[in-house]
Amino acid sequence: MSNKNSQLEDDFDLFKAEVKGVKKFVHDTIITPRRQNSKADKAKVMGKETQNHEFYFSDEFEPHLSDTGPTQYARDGVSKYEVKKLRRGVYVPDIYLDMHGMTQQEAKRELAAMIAACIKEHVSCACVMHGIGKYILKQKTPMWLAQHPDVMAFHQAPLEFGGAGALLMLIDIPER
Repeated sequence: MSNKNSQLEDDFDLFKAEVKGVKKFVHDTIITPRRQNSKADKAKVMGKETQNHEFYFSDEFEPHLSDTGPTQYARDGVSKYEVKKLRRGVYVPDIYLDMHGMTQQEAKRELAAMIAACIKEHVSCACVMHGIGKYILKQKTPMWLAQHPDVMAFHQAPLEFGGAGALLMLIDIPER
């Protein structure tokens, strides 16, 4: 026992010798008090977010999508060859959205935010992983995407991007 105590004392003395002359840090970080946001401020922020980032998708609208084969869609004026390139995996998505475990409302909000982010960041191809599960998001996601004016086309993703549980989509990026 005494051997351990003497060893600990030697270690402590060695530590003291090594840190001799070390000064304590002076913190210069200023912490500002949080101001209470009023209801008017919150309403203004929510209004801007809604105006800039959200597109309200309708659950009643049902576009004409083929029931046979993989899920695919092309807006009027978009070449079918673009859809073919999506199917083959020629376009590689730069942004992914994983909607596993989300409710329909959360999925709508995140999908709209992702499309807004794609436009802001000039990303033309994105991948939406809706999963298979109970087929709720698998059925609703193509319907929502077909309604959005900035979605040019979408197709069921190739296996390397999620297969039957995901969609690759092309987004129309406006010229500045």
